[in-house]
Parts: sequence; structure tokens; C-alpha cells
Amino acid sequence: MTAGFHRSLPMSSAAGLLLGLATHGAAFAQDEGCTKVTTQSLAIPGLVIDGSKMQEAGGGLPKHCIVTGEVNDRTGADGKRYAIGFEMRLPVEWNGRFLDQANGGNDGAVLPATGDQPKALASGGVPALARGFAVMSSDSGHSGADPANKALGLAAGAAFGLDPQARRDYGYSADTTLAPIAKAIIAAHYGRKPDYSYMFGCSNGGRHTMVAATRMPEAYDGFLVGDPGFDLPRAAIQHAWDAQAFVKADPDIRKSITADDAALVSRKIITACDKLDGLEDGLTENLAACQKAFDFDSLICAPGASADCLPKAKVEALKMSFAGPRNSKGEALYSDWPVDGGVGTGNWRLWKIESPIPPWDHYPIIATMGAASLDYIFTTPPTPVAGSTDALMKSLLAFDFDRDAPKIYATTDAFPQSAMEFMTPPDADDPKLAQFRQLARKMIIYHGQADPVFSIDDTIRWYEKLNANLDGKANVDVRLFAVPGMTHCADGLALDKFDALTALVDWVEKGKAPDRIIATVDPANKEIPASWSPTRARPLCAWPNYAKYSGGDPESAGSFECSAP
Repeated sequence: MTAGFHRSLPMSSAAGLLLGLATHGAAFAQDEGCTKVTTQSLAIPGLVIDGSKMQEAGGGLPKHCIVTGEVNDRTGADGKRYAIGFEMRLPVEWNGRFLDQANGGNDGAVLPATGDQPKALASGGVPALARGFAVMSSDSGHSGADPANKALGLAAGAAFGLDPQARRDYGYSADTTLAPIAKAIIAAHYGRKPDYSYMFGCSNGGRHTMVAATRMPEAYDGFLVGDPGFDLPRAAIQHAWDAQAFVKADPDIRKSITADDAALVSRKIITACDKLDGLEDGLTENLAACQKAFDFDSLICAPGASADCLPKAKVEALKMSFAGPRNSKGEALYSDWPVDGGVGTGNWRLWKIESPIPPWDHYPIIATMGAASLDYIFTTPPTPVAGSTDALMKSLLAFDFDRDAPKIYATTDAFPQSAMEFMTPPDADDPKLAQFRQLARKMIIYHGQADPVFSIDDTIRWYEKLNANLDGKANVDVRLFAVPGMTHCADGLALDKFDALTALVDWVEKGKAPDRIIATVDPANKEIPASWSPTRARPLCAWPNYAKYSGGDPESAGSFECSAP
């Protein structure tokens, strides 16, 4: 544990400190500033340390050193500058652990390395840095704010897709490059390598984490995966499918499913499904049973009715969206989607229907960031498109599911890896996690049942395929937790605050495999009904189990058992 620790201390002081380090978990005090981490001291080819500074404690974070740098500065095939930028935060009181913070969206920015993913909800409100972890964050090899791309407008953040190496960096090679650099920085700063290493991300960050579990499991002991976009190129096809579905209800997608319509859909699903877990409490715990209990056609207005129902055109649009994209042969191009009481709440409309963002003309994320990503990053060769909302929306509406969908598997001489190759785990369609299991690594996946971006059905199929490949023993190394009502990574009609990070650490370091993780109310979640107790708690159960009411206080997690569907 203390190999490589060579600080000059009086013998008695050194002995005392080494004794303190002998028990894992003891904080390692290091308060010598940020002077040890330099370009020269690390001597890693292509690595430049830009600077370092000591940050005083505040805002719930401890006193820590911030180190910034970049590696592999180069000129891309598109003539633009690229480098993998990163930040490390190194707490004075270090717990011996390292966390690689995998960021979301199109990356392109070095977010503060606090381990906050997002709002620290999945770490119980206490981010990794505040716990004493050393944390790394990176831009995955490109700048979303590169002035050279300013003229591309809303497509600027996806323009790196014109460079094949930037695509690979975004997909996986920034992670393989930075993991050893992070550990070298930790060793230089603290005098020893980390005892345990973790990776944690949600959305595209969850994808980064699942890809790393397959490509580089030797680098980390545990992987915490939230609402993963592990199948992102295929999920991006859903953006075009949704756009084409919802304009059938109204030519202006922003009016297709109004906020009142979405609230009605949520209420109707809850009415059909709420009682299936033994308690009517506004939560869709029994997801499997809900799919049989709810019928979209029940939303259609009867002749002469106009209240508490939807026109048939809107219901047909919803049915098309939830069925998932298909080509003219009827072949599935991504996944279907389950119904859950959180549908229509949280960030569901923000992604699919309408945003509150004036510079986007209030178009949803699928018609801005989603469309640009599909065109520039996930089709090969890239399909450049103007960065106006009109042009991006038009590109989604023109997407041909026979002609264009196969481009996510295509390669060219200039782009020798397809989007499916550089974005997804190599064994995504037939997961076995062979090296991961040989190394006895552990993975916790959580996924919102009402996620509008990446279908939990796709994640469930991945998990069940892994389980079949492992003769029913997937839960020895990987556990999936469905979060009722939660939309993308947070929010929705949900208890979306839970400490999955501690559950993972306890599994990796103490051998305590989690059967349940307790979820509670996030006071900042504006979707929570006033009728819910602010102390409401429920267990999130390891899939395929769900939280079934067993009697007692309906607001207490102890009143629920994890039951098979």
C-alpha cells in the first residue's frame, strides 16, 4: 500500500503516518501545495501540465489542489487544433481512492472534477471529491467552444466528427490515454498510487464507463453507470424517428404534445399501473406488469369527448415513438420504450418535444444537439449540416431509415472505424465481459424507467443477454437498478437521490453485493407532488426485482420488499 512513499520525515513521524495508512480508508493528509506535479516531473510524451493551484475549502468541497493539462496536441484532418484537455482535483485529506468522472453530452468541455454526476444525486448528495477521492475530468479530446467552429452555430459542438481521431478520442481513446496519466499525477502528488480506482458517469458518461469496463477493465476496480448511452449511434436514430413521429401530430413539433398532454399521459399511466406494487403512491414500481396494464389507445377521445383524453393523431404519434425506429422491412433499428408514470414529466418534453431555451427557438434537444450529433459524428462519412434550428430539424425529417440508418455501421478509407465501433462496447450485442470478470471487477448500473434519451428496455436486454451468457450469474459482477419515474439521469416523478457510489465501494472493497439501494426525495425536484412526504424512501431493487409494499408506514423503505415480478 505504501510502495513509492519516500517523503523525508523523522523516523517517528514516518512510522506513525505509515501506521495510519495501514488501515484502508484512513485519510492521507498532504498539504504541500501543488508543486510536485509538473510537465518535467511526469515526463510523459505529449503531456503538458498547464498549471496548478490550491483551492481552499468551500461550497461543500474540501481544500484541494487543482491540476490542469492536456495531452496529444495535434492538427486534425479537418485542419483544426485538437488535444485531450483534463483537470484533476487532489484533496489535501485523501482517502486513497481515484475516481474518473466521465462527462455527458458531446463532451467538449473540462467540467469541474468534483465527481458530481449530476447534482451528486447518485452519490447521495455527497460528491466524490467531498468524500476524499482524487477526481479527474476531461473534454474527451475536443473543444465544443472552438472559435474555429463558431460559424456552425448549434452544430459547433459536434463538428469534431469531421476528424477521425477526434471521433476515436470521444469514443474511447481519450479514456485509455488519460487513465495512466491520472494515476501518475496521483503518485507524483501523494507519493503513492491509489488503492482503488473507480469510473462514474451518466448518459454519455455512462457509455464511457461501460466502454471502459470492456476495453480497459484493468484500469479500474469499480464502474458506476447511469442511464447509459452504450448504444448511442442506434439511439441517435431514435431522434429522427421521434421527430418524424411527432410532426404527424402537429407540423410544429413544439406543439405536438403540450405540457398538459404530457401531464395527462403521466396521470393515465399512473392510474393503470400504480396499484400493481401493492400500494397507490404515484410510483410505477412494477415496470413489467405496467406494460400489460396500460394501453395507449385508452388515451383516445371517444366521439364527442374533448376532456381528459387526446386526439387520435397525438396518440398515434406516441405509439410510433414508443415502438422505436424500424426500416421498411420492419427490422428494429434501436429499441422500444416502456411506459412509466414518469413519462411526460422531468426532462421528457425537453428532449423530445420542446425546450425552454430561446437560442434554440424552443426546439427540443433531439432537434439541436441530437440532430447535429447524428449528422456529424454517428454517420460515416460525416453529413455536415448548417447549425440553425430549421436546418437541423429538416435533417431529422429527411432522415431515411433504409438509406441513412446503415451509415452508423459504415466505414471509409478516411474514417476506418464506424460509429458503432468507436462508440459502443466491443461486445455490446453479445456481452460476456470476459476480462472484466477475470479481474473480479464490479459494476452497478442505474437507469430511469422514464428516460426519454436511452431506453431502459435496451439496457435491460443487454443485462439479460449478459445473464444468459453467464448461465444466470451476471449479478456476481454486475447489478442493474431501475429507478421508477426517473427521466434522464435525474428528475421526473421519482425518488432520484440515492447513494450508489457507496454501494459500489462497499461491493468492491468489502465484498458486500447490493440487493437494494435506498432512494429518497431530492428537495430540488419540482415534479414531486405536494402529497409526498419529504422523508419518503423506497428501495431500488436489483433487477429483475421491484419494490413491493409489504405493510407498515407507506413512506418508509422498510415497508417494501424486493420481489420478483
